[in-house]
Amino acid sequence: MNAKHDIRRLLFRYRSYTPLPVIILMLLFAQPSAASVLWGLPVAAAGEMIRLWGVSIAGSETRVTGAVGASQLVTSGPFAHVRNPLYLGNVMLYLGMGIASFALFPWLQAGAALWFVFQYSAIVSLEEEFLREKFGERYRLYAAAVPRFLPDGRTYRDPGGPQPELSWSRGLRSERRTLQAILLLTAALVVRGLV
Repeated sequence: MNAKHDIRRLLFRYRSYTPLPVIILMLLFAQPSAASVLWGLPVAAAGEMIRLWGVSIAGSETRVTGAVGASQLVTSGPFAHVRNPLYLGNVMLYLGMGIASFALFPWLQAGAALWFVFQYSAIVSLEEEFLREKFGERYRLYAAAVPRFLPDGRTYRDPGGPQPELSWSRGLRSERRTLQAILLLTAALVVRGLV
């Protein structure tokens, strides 16, 4: 495919904005109840914890929106269990908030899940091309041993290459905007449920 017209690059560049229609629909049609919040928020919180763990290992490179890139192959922390923990965390986060909102249930949640699976599958195929080219056999071994999206209970032990250190403070700095958005959305849902 022509690199200029590769939809995957467009999806990668604007991946921070594609949840906005889902969030707007969530807010417009929210009908939260105590039960929906009790079911949804733990799913969302688990998704955010996976994201936070991932960015606490990989750092700010996870926020890049230009061209796909990576200075090193990260295979530790959540990356030892699943190759794309941040995207897994995102799907759980949006699904959990969708359940909590009970907006257009179950159609909005199912539609959003399908959209994000499509979007992240496209983006991941682009990222994997880059990683195969840059890290060669080391990435091929990693990809063969670690599932793309759903952990299977195994933990990968990378035989070579240094790994970044876990830094929760770095992760919290990187996740500041995401955490603010989660708190604002949760507050809006609580207010909506009280009205």
